[in-house]
Amino acid sequence: MNTQTAPATELRIERDGPVLVLSLDGPNSRNSISPPVYKAIQNEIITAGHDSAVRAIVLTGLHGFFSSGGNINNLKESAKSTMAQVSGNTDGLNSMILAIRNCPTPVIAAIEGGAAGAGLSLALACDMIVAAEGAKFVVAYVKVGLAPDGGVTHFLSEGLPRQIVSEMCLTGNPVESDRLYALGLVNAVVPAGEALESAKKMASKLAAGAVGAMGVIKSEIAAAPHNDLATQLVLEAQGINTARFGAEAAEGLAAFLEKRKPDFVGKG
Repeated sequence: MNTQTAPATELRIERDGPVLVLSLDGPNSRNSISPPVYKAIQNEIITAGHDSAVRAIVLTGLHGFFSSGGNINNLKESAKSTMAQVSGNTDGLNSMILAIRNCPTPVIAAIEGGAAGAGLSLALACDMIVAAEGAKFVVAYVKVGLAPDGGVTHFLSEGLPRQIVSEMCLTGNPVESDRLYALGLVNAVVPAGEALESAKKMASKLAAGAVGAMGVIKSEIAAAPHNDLATQLVLEAQGINTARFGAEAAEGLAAFLEKRKPDFVGKG
C-alpha cells in the first residue's frame, strides 16, 4: 500500500497483434488503484471479451512495480465519507475483479517488483501469473488495521493451504515469487525486467490457440470448486458436445489427422 499523496494512476492501452496489453501507470504511487482505475480496467476487459480480434490480454504495471493497491491517504480520508460512499468504492473494485474472472479471453498478469493489497487481488483475478524474481506479494491490510477485500482471501484459498493464507493475511508479511511458484500460485518466475515480455510470449501462444474453447474451459474451471462431480460432469459434457460441432474443433481435429499445425484464428 502506498503512503504518499500522488496523482491518479492512469491505464495505458496497447495492442500487440491479437494481444491487448493493459498497463497501470502511476509513477509516484507504485501504480495505486482507485475507483476510476477499477472502472477503466472493467470497461477494457468487458470490451475485449466481446472483440474477436483480441485473443489474449496481459495486465501489468509500469515503473518496476505491479500495483501497491489502495492509496493510504485516500483510505484514511474515506473514513470521513458515508457507508454508502465507501460501499460504492468497494462495489467498483468487486465489479472489476468479476469482469476479469468472467472474461472469456485469457488474462495474464505480468508482475515486476510486487503486488500489494487490492493490487494483489487484481493479479490473482487473472488466469495466470508471470512474476519477476524477487517480486513480493503482500496482503498488507492488517498492518493498517484493515481486513482484506477484492476477493484476495478467496483467491489465495483456492490455491494455498489455510496455514499459508493465514500467514499472509494475519501478518501482512511479504512472500516472494519463488516461494509462491513452489506452492503453485505463480505460473512462472523470470529474471527481473522480463515479466512483461515473458507474459506477452505466453499470451501470443494462447492467442494462436482455440480461444473459443478456452472461454468454455475458463467457465468450467470457475465452476469446478462449487460443483459436485455429477454436476461438473454434466457441465463438461455440455461443453464438449457443443464444441464438437464448431469450427475450432473441425480445424483442430482435421489438423491433427493431417499432421499439420491448426489455424484457429477466425474460427472461435
